[in-house]
Amino acid sequence: MGDREQYTPGPASGAQIRKDGEKWTLILVRELRHEPEKVWQALTDPAHLREWAPFDADASLGTVGATVKLTTVGAPTPRVSETTVTRADAPNALEYKWGGFDMRWQLEPLGSGTRLTLWTNIGHRFIAMGAAGWHICFDVLDRLLSGTPIGRMVGPEAMKFGGWQQLNAEYAKQFGIETPDGPSQKGRTN
Repeated sequence: MGDREQYTPGPASGAQIRKDGEKWTLILVRELRHEPEKVWQALTDPAHLREWAPFDADASLGTVGATVKLTTVGAPTPRVSETTVTRADAPNALEYKWGGFDMRWQLEPLGSGTRLTLWTNIGHRFIAMGAAGWHICFDVLDRLLSGTPIGRMVGPEAMKFGGWQQLNAEYAKQFGIETPDGPSQKGRTN
């Protein structure tokens, strides 16, 4: 895992938020160097999810109507939620809930790669944290699919990582919000 020590996330980018009353949606877009079928497998197969995602799945997420238990990784107490896959249009679109929050994935061919878009609703106080966490997850996913895995970095483990702190601050500044553990990022130069 020598590559893990070498890993530094890029700048906060490809994220936006939408507010609909009290519901906040985080939208993340990432361009991956891998074809949609390969990305689809990483989004739906439990063995692949264990390598990069912030949750484990006890079954495939690739079939509409499938009931799957999702276990949050790194939670102080076990957090297991049962979900039903509501859309599985391989390798284009996937929808389900995780812990009561909507998860909608879209995969679009982009040259020889994929434009991956995730829409997820999240508590507004944690939206910058979520963007930072998913940013790192997508970096880990990209390296996994490239054959150079660096290992999953999620939950409290990811928050200890210096790059996560920087991403959290950058996303908070981009979104014009306060971070739960600090003052507003508005107006800060760094």
